[in-house]
Amino acid sequence: MIEKKKIWLSSPHMGGAEQKYVKEAFDTNWIAPLGPHVNDFEKDICTFTQAKHSAALSSGTAALHLSLIMLDVQPGDYVLCQSMTFSASANPIAYQKAIPVFIDSEKHTWNMSPAYLEEAIIACIQGKLDGIGEKLPAKKPKAIIPVHLYGNPAKMNEIMAIAQKYDIPVIEDAAESLGAYYHGQHTGSFGLMGILSFNGNKIITTSGGGALISDDKSLIEKARFLATQARDAAPHYQHSQIGYNYRMSNVLAGIGRGQMEVLKERVAQRRNNFERYRRYFKAIEKYNIKVGFQEELQNSVSNRWLTAITIDPVFNNGISRETVRLALGQDNIESRPLWKPMHMQPVFKSYPYFGDGTSERLFENGLCLPSGSNLSDDDFERIFTVLDSIFK
Repeated sequence: MIEKKKIWLSSPHMGGAEQKYVKEAFDTNWIAPLGPHVNDFEKDICTFTQAKHSAALSSGTAALHLSLIMLDVQPGDYVLCQSMTFSASANPIAYQKAIPVFIDSEKHTWNMSPAYLEEAIIACIQGKLDGIGEKLPAKKPKAIIPVHLYGNPAKMNEIMAIAQKYDIPVIEDAAESLGAYYHGQHTGSFGLMGILSFNGNKIITTSGGGALISDDKSLIEKARFLATQARDAAPHYQHSQIGYNYRMSNVLAGIGRGQMEVLKERVAQRRNNFERYRRYFKAIEKYNIKVGFQEELQNSVSNRWLTAITIDPVFNNGISRETVRLALGQDNIESRPLWKPMHMQPVFKSYPYFGDGTSERLFENGLCLPSGSNLSDDDFERIFTVLDSIFK
């Protein structure tokens, strides 16, 4: 039996111009790190996001790590982090030997709950924080890391108001939300710094890569310095600080320049995918099927990087997230459970957490459906045929 073609969750989608820029890098022999494509890619990022400054880096994780370093996050400091996210949002906190304090989701956007955020801040300041097997001291958190999950903007007005009330800087994890807006402002540009990802499965890709954006020029200049091994201005190699090899290469930036040319088109395609799934599930409600979707806030636009649904077996004739995932897998169609919350992860389970279990329930019932901008009508026909076999 011939295996059917794989339908991926979110595969790279080239636009055509990428080869031109990569060829230019080869033709000019600018294969070494940095170069003109990096400079122009950073300008493209600023133009699109309206952030004043950007630094192209090796990954979104690198951008987040540098952000914490520049905020002088030290061992034992508290950093408030959304629990419902990929581990890359929390790992840099551990790199700094700081203490992550995990914040639950609210049920609409599935992002950081402003109510539990403020509760956690008060507990940190008042010394009412329990975790890692000991009573933790009273101190103000060093940073807040909200995440725009699956490209859906978080409640940034509320989050920023709380951050300003307690004078705590915000690092926005916009790794999944390039092309998403909240009240007309691009995600990642609300906080002191924002991070982007261009990993292979993102809405656009540089194969591997990321960026740090900020309106503060000094922060971006410092990030570039640290990301190039913190080399001092001297004719020889001299280093007064610990540096990192975190800069993006000129070749990968060339891919990024080509991808930026089709970014608006990619957002439109992903949003069309979401609407196609919404119409499908609306049409089968007559079979006593009810699935949940991430809600867009008023005056927000999600890039719908991934279409994610919740399937509670109690309301769906016993059909669960796993029923659907396994059936799609049998047809060589990739789907994936929602992120397992960080406070449930073995490596982070002993750290403080504030919430009511919303993210846990989302993880239990949530599924990411194939969402690539290169999905064809035939791909959707296969996906819907499998879903029909389950729900009808």
